[in-house]
Amino acid sequence: MNIQKEIDFILAVDALKNVQRRNYNADDSRRENTAEHSWQIIILAQVLFPYAKNNTDIDLLRVIRMLSIHDLVEIDAGDTFLFDEVGMLGKFEREKLAAKRIFGILDEPLSTEFYNLWIEFEEEETPDAIFACAIDRIMPFILNAHTSAKSWTEAGVTEKQVRAMLENAICRASDEMDECFKALMQLCLDGNKLVRN
Repeated sequence: MNIQKEIDFILAVDALKNVQRRNYNADDSRRENTAEHSWQIIILAQVLFPYAKNNTDIDLLRVIRMLSIHDLVEIDAGDTFLFDEVGMLGKFEREKLAAKRIFGILDEPLSTEFYNLWIEFEEEETPDAIFACAIDRIMPFILNAHTSAKSWTEAGVTEKQVRAMLENAICRASDEMDECFKALMQLCLDGNKLVRN
């Protein structure tokens, strides 16, 4: 069958539904899985695209493609909590190995195309990647700010950590996302959802 490798790939990435994240769903009932996160950021990218800085330089379809595949590495590497300093050590290398294996299921040129999109996302240097990364970072922030923030309060996440890990990545993508970051930060601080420092 001509499309056997494509079927093998789509069956392999079904495992993303089993990767649990630290974030809780908006109703606070359970932790989300990575497939749900991927779906949600693809939607968010489309609705926030009009606000992206220099959006005439951004290819929304490429952004959507990046967002749809960038977390597939978590099938092998797991979801590393952004604020877990120990867990973040060696994360890129673990995920790079996972990217090579998972995207390697596909034939060329798609295998290399997906790998290169993943690398571009990780490097956060192109307009497409900057916007995609901002979307990826703001979604968990939105969820934590509008829920009881269990994933952050359980881990004792601090204001300083959020500013260090999220502020630049989010704010450089859009003036409106900069405003949103500030409003979400205030909401979290007012609601004692972050340790102040």
